[in-house]
Amino acid sequence: MESNGGPMKTIATWNINGVRARLPYLLLWLAEVQPDLVGLQELKSTDEEFPRAELEALGYYVATHGQKGWNGVAVLSKAPIVVRQAGLPGQEELGARYLEVESDKLLFTTIYCPNGKTLLHEDFKRKLAWFDALARTLRERQDVAGDLVVCGDFNVVPGALDSWNEVLFADSIFHTPEERARYTALLDWGLVDTYRALEPDGVCFTWWDYRGGAFHKKRGLRIDALLTSPTLAARAKSVEVERKWRKNAEEHKPSDHAPVVLTLD
Repeated sequence: MESNGGPMKTIATWNINGVRARLPYLLLWLAEVQPDLVGLQELKSTDEEFPRAELEALGYYVATHGQKGWNGVAVLSKAPIVVRQAGLPGQEELGARYLEVESDKLLFTTIYCPNGKTLLHEDFKRKLAWFDALARTLRERQDVAGDLVVCGDFNVVPGALDSWNEVLFADSIFHTPEERARYTALLDWGLVDTYRALEPDGVCFTWWDYRGGAFHKKRGLRIDALLTSPTLAARAKSVEVERKWRKNAEEHKPSDHAPVVLTLD
């Protein structure tokens, strides 16, 4: 895998929570971190409204699958992008949440999984069905023996270490056995949760509520992940949650998620 500047070394995912509102922060982050390949989620932007020119000015190729006001996913790459699939087949009524591209022989999919709201809400059943469709689509369209990445906001807490209070939230949304079983099914297929593989006992969150000082109280969840094929997982050097980009700046309000960056050897 090579970008225009050489081998791809850094792959990132970030739920940006409104790309136009967060654009100054995004541009600062890209300039500082210089990731080779990025999946963005929750754009809240149509394809036409997406700030393509600003990102292309930094040397990125851009692909988007947007939606007005809600959802939306995008890929930024330092290498040319070929879009293979925009939208999860049979699930587009739940919004623009799936974008699959090829960039320098790497198959890269960014996803924004449905929230589910509450266990008694109809959206919870729709969330589980969306996950089933995701697993089916990946098995049908992709080869886990090759170089591939599935990343994004999964809206699932994979395990007890990934929640600030597993006991309090047991059987609550994001924590249920049904949701975790869907996440585990992706791993059973062969994908590797790169953070958990490198940090089996690590506690590191990717999302914090804006309310109640949750970020400073370390009351977060790990719901954003970079899943890769075993070939890429074997090359993983580190997975960093870049907390500094979740902090408030004087002129920029951050997303409620932090970017997650995978570095390969």
